[in-house]
Amino acid sequence: MTEQHSARFERGTDGPKVIVVGVDGSDSSLRAAAYAGGLARRQHALLAVVYVQPVMTAGAALGAPVAETTDEIAEDLIAQIRDATERLKGIFEVRWEFHTLRGDPYNGLVRAADDLKADAVVVGASEQAGHRIVGSVAVRLVKAGRWPVTVVP
Repeated sequence: MTEQHSARFERGTDGPKVIVVGVDGSDSSLRAAAYAGGLARRQHALLAVVYVQPVMTAGAALGAPVAETTDEIAEDLIAQIRDATERLKGIFEVRWEFHTLRGDPYNGLVRAADDLKADAVVVGASEQAGHRIVGSVAVRLVKAGRWPVTVVP
């Protein structure tokens, strides 16, 4: 008697193929990017680095300097990621993309994760004291329950 094993796909056993990481230039978000990069490398997954540029209300923005500042942050993040990629070339290979969206961080990350069909989302822990009361982006992503979410301290 011979046993036949069917090759069935089991959800969640093949590891993530797309990992979204939210970055904003803070230390915790850069640690999250490093963690997500290591995870992407080990899983041979695509690392989608997402920066959500905040949109200020007209009264709070006082003109172009705010938009220029968020553009500078995005350019600086791209430069940091490219520099890290170049330094590790030949040692660690990670496929990555950089995405910039405008809006609030939670909705931007949700939109990016949905559009990219993310298997996992990685974010840094909030460094703002008020988020312990109101709720951080990380807590809101976990509560959404749509992807596994890793919060890096």
